[in-house]
Amino acid sequence: MHQKHPRRLLLYHKFRNIMLRPKKVKKEKVQLTRDSYKKARRIFSYLKPYRISFLIGWIFLILSTSAGLIFPVLLGQLLGTGSGAQTSMSEAIKAIDLSNVNTVALALFILFGAQSIFSYFRVVLFTNVTENALRDLRTDVFNRLLHLPMDFYNRNTVGELTSRLSADITQIQETLRTTIAEFFRQLVMIVGGILILGFISWKLALIMLATVPVIALIAVFFGRFIKRLSNEAQDQTAKSNAIAEEAMMGIGNIKAFTNEAFLIGRFRSAINEIRRLNIKSGLWRGVFISFIVFCMFGAIVFIVWQGLLMTQGPNPTLVQGDLYSFLMMTMIIAASIGSLPDFYSNIQKSIGATEKLMDLIAETSEQELFTGTTKPVINGAITFNNVSFHYPQRADIEVLKNISFEIGSNQTLALVGTSGGGKSTIASLVLNYYQLAGGNIEFNGNKSSEIDLKYLREHIAVVPQDVILFAGTVRENIAFGRPAATEEEIIEAAKQANAHEFIIGFPEAYDTQVGDRGIQLSGGQKQRIAIARAILKNPTILILDEATSALDSESEKVVQDALDKLMRGRTSIVIAHRLSTIRNADKILVIQNGEVVEQGTHQELIETTNGAYAALVELQVNLG
Repeated sequence: MHQKHPRRLLLYHKFRNIMLRPKKVKKEKVQLTRDSYKKARRIFSYLKPYRISFLIGWIFLILSTSAGLIFPVLLGQLLGTGSGAQTSMSEAIKAIDLSNVNTVALALFILFGAQSIFSYFRVVLFTNVTENALRDLRTDVFNRLLHLPMDFYNRNTVGELTSRLSADITQIQETLRTTIAEFFRQLVMIVGGILILGFISWKLALIMLATVPVIALIAVFFGRFIKRLSNEAQDQTAKSNAIAEEAMMGIGNIKAFTNEAFLIGRFRSAINEIRRLNIKSGLWRGVFISFIVFCMFGAIVFIVWQGLLMTQGPNPTLVQGDLYSFLMMTMIIAASIGSLPDFYSNIQKSIGATEKLMDLIAETSEQELFTGTTKPVINGAITFNNVSFHYPQRADIEVLKNISFEIGSNQTLALVGTSGGGKSTIASLVLNYYQLAGGNIEFNGNKSSEIDLKYLREHIAVVPQDVILFAGTVRENIAFGRPAATEEEIIEAAKQANAHEFIIGFPEAYDTQVGDRGIQLSGGQKQRIAIARAILKNPTILILDEATSALDSESEKVVQDALDKLMRGRTSIVIAHRLSTIRNADKILVIQNGEVVEQGTHQELIETTNGAYAALVELQVNLG
C-alpha cells in the first residue's frame, strides 16, 4: 500500500490539505426575480406532508410572541408599583392587581413559564418539520443528480454541485428552522409594541417613532459598511498569506532565480494594503461608536426626559409604571428593528438557494432523454450505422462523422488512433451516455434508443485508465460490481483478477480501507480491484479504456493477464494506447478526426502499404 512511494503519498496529502483548507469566498449579491420567488415556493411542497405539525408550530410561535409582548408591560408595572397611582395598563389588565408587587412578580414568573413551554414546542416542531422536509429535498436532489445525463456534468463542476447539496441546503435549513419564525416574531413585536405604546401614550409614541427606529436603521446600515471594510481587509490578508505560502513551498525556485526581492516586494505591497484598509476601518469604527454613544443613547435619554416631564406637574398625563413599560417596550422595538435587515437578507439568500435547487430538480434526466422500454436479448453483437455525433455544448465541432462498423458476439474490437480522434466517444455512445446527432447503434439488431437504459447498462462493464475507487473497504469496492454478491463470489472475482494475493497481504485483508479515491493503493492494485469489480458484474460487453497505459511494465504484465481472463467469452471494446496489447483483436479500427480510416486484423493492417496503423506501430517500435 504505497510503501514504495512514501514521498508521492506525502506530497499528495500536503497538496490535498492545502486545497481543502477553508478559503474566504467573496459573497455574491443575491439577484432575485419574480421567477425566483415562483421557484422558491416549490419548497412548500416538501413541507406539505408535515403541514399539521408546521401549523401547530406556528400556533406556539404566536403564543410565545404574545408572551414576549406582555413581558415588558408587566416588568414596567413591577418597577412602578411603588407610586400607588392607577396606570393605563391597570385598566387594561383587570385580571391582575398591578398595584401589588407580589402579584405582578408572580404574573411575570407564570408568563416566563408559559413562554418557555411555548418556545420549547415551537423549536421542536419547527426542527422536526424542517429536518423531515430537507431529508426529502436532499434525497430528491441526489436522486436527480445521479440520473442526469453526462452532458450535465460537462457543463457543471463537481464543486458547484456538492455546494448545492451542502451550503444551499444548510442555508434553507437555517431559514426554515429559525429565520422565518424570528422574522415573523420581530415584525409582530414591532407592530404589537407600537400599538401598545400608542395605548400607553400616543404623544410619547410619536416622539419615539420619530427618533429610535430611524437611528436604529442608520446604525444597522452603518455597521454593515464597517463590516464590509473588515471583510476587504480579511480578503487582503488571505492574499498575503497565499503569497507567503507559495514562497515557502517554492523556496528552491526563488533562490535559484534570486527572486527574493521580487517576492518581498509583492508581500510588502499586500501588507501595506492590509494596513490601509484596517486604518480606514478603524476610523469608521470610531465614528460608529461615537454615533452610538451620542445618537442612540441620546435618543433614549430624550424619550426618558420627555416621559418624566409627562409624569410631573399638577396634572400628569403619564404615571411611572406606564413610563417604565413604555421604555422597556421601546428597547425591545429598537432591538427588533435592528435585527430585521439580517433576517431579511438571510431569507433572500434562502430564496436564491432554493431557486438553484429547484433548477437542479427540474433538469431533464436520462430517463426523460432516453425513453426506450424494450428489454431484448443482448448477446454482445454491436452495429454502428452511419453514426454522427457532436457534444451538445459544441454543436459546431463534429466528433464522429458517419461511423459504421460491426462486432460480433464474444469478439474483441480494438480502437486505435491519435488523441482526440473519437475513440473514447465511441465507448461513451455504447453506454448511451449521449444522444446521437445522426444514424443509430444496434445491439443484436435492436436500436439502442428503444432499449431500456438501465437494462442496457446492466450488460456492460467498464475498466477505465483512471480507476475511481470509493472511500471504503476493498470488499465494498469489489462488491460495487454486484452489491448482492456473497463473500465467496467476491473472493473468487479477486482471484481471477490477480488481486487476492496482495489483498490478503494487508493486515486487514478485504476489510482494508482504500482511502479517498483509492489513494492507499498503487495504480496496479487499483486496476486489479476494478477488474475484480467487472468480473463480479459478469457483463456481456466489456469496455477497456486504455486500462494499462499508466502502469509500469511489471504491473502491466499482471494487469494484462487479469484482463485476458476477463475478456474471455465476452464482447470486448479495447481503447488501446500500447498497440502490442491488441495483436489478437478480431477487428481493429483506426480512428482519425472522427472517421474510420482503416479497419481489419493486426496482420491485415500491418501489411497495408503506407497505412495509418502500420505507421503507428512503427512509431511505437522506434520509441522503444
